[in-house]
Amino acid sequence: MNIFETLYNEFIGFFGIGGIIEMVKKNDYSSLTTWAGIQNLIYPIIPLLLLIEVVRAIVYKRFKIEDYKLSFMVFVLNRFISRFISIAAVGFCIGLFEQWAIFKTDITWYWLLYGYVIWEFAHFVYHFLAHKVRILWCLHSTHHAPQQMNLFVNFAHFFLEAPYADVIRTSICIILGVSPPLLFLIMFIDGLWGSFIHVGENIIKNGRLGFLGKFLLTPSHHRVHHARNPLYMDTNFCNLLNIWDKVFKTYQDEKSEIKIEYGITRKINQNNILDAYFGEIVCLWKDIVKAPGIKNKLLYIIMPPGWSHTGHHQTAKIARTGYLSEQDKNVKNDEGSADQLQPGQSFS
Repeated sequence: MNIFETLYNEFIGFFGIGGIIEMVKKNDYSSLTTWAGIQNLIYPIIPLLLLIEVVRAIVYKRFKIEDYKLSFMVFVLNRFISRFISIAAVGFCIGLFEQWAIFKTDITWYWLLYGYVIWEFAHFVYHFLAHKVRILWCLHSTHHAPQQMNLFVNFAHFFLEAPYADVIRTSICIILGVSPPLLFLIMFIDGLWGSFIHVGENIIKNGRLGFLGKFLLTPSHHRVHHARNPLYMDTNFCNLLNIWDKVFKTYQDEKSEIKIEYGITRKINQNNILDAYFGEIVCLWKDIVKAPGIKNKLLYIIMPPGWSHTGHHQTAKIARTGYLSEQDKNVKNDEGSADQLQPGQSFS
């Protein structure tokens, strides 16, 4: 296989148009009446939106190569490292846990609703742990490293994160009765929506999606999730239904008066893919080496990012709590100042 054929196959694979090309070559469109044929039409939607996003940015002179560079380099690196690990993890978990399922479901509208609620819970568990357990944050932080939001961020992941995520999500779903066919349908829908919520402002300026934001996790919600602002950190862990964020009180709307600052709190070199890919692992290793005693070394692995054996913690929870306390204090001070005004007086 020569380099041009390789590049052609990568192009076809990235844009998901292999199935469409095959139908056109054979001049046989009968597969469009099947689920596989419908999938062939749906797969190219997100790559097409990404292309439109880039073109619009260029046309309106808002395109910056650095906004896409880091995510693109991570995507390319992952193509070389691994392609099938996540699929193997899903298959392993289905084979291991299907016999322990509490009951069996089928592909009907009511079981789809049940399955999606369970899937969303499983996704919440994986995503919450990815932010609250430092060794798992080392895998997840690559996805949060880009300092702008666009559809290419969806492709920026540490190669081991998908297998770990799918082990948790698949295991919970299978045990709670979500059948493999139903699970694969849900994973397809969720993957499509999970890509869409990374859409940048060049496509959708206001990502709140109107009334849909009441029960769906929108691009606006996910922009909040990718922010490093103290109010926004460690919120909106769901993917499509925001039910579990509301149940576990991690739900946060985007505030128009707070400009989102994307990225992670650690300063990274946006031109250095190794820093984005391995930087958190290096920082964890340094903390483990410096920590006194086995207990503290182990705690650095399982405690939240920002935890310190010295007691001077700088976790996202502490930063958010401190911000909210400061806001409450400011509100009380403003109310106190207003109460002290005499009739006819006003602030200068």
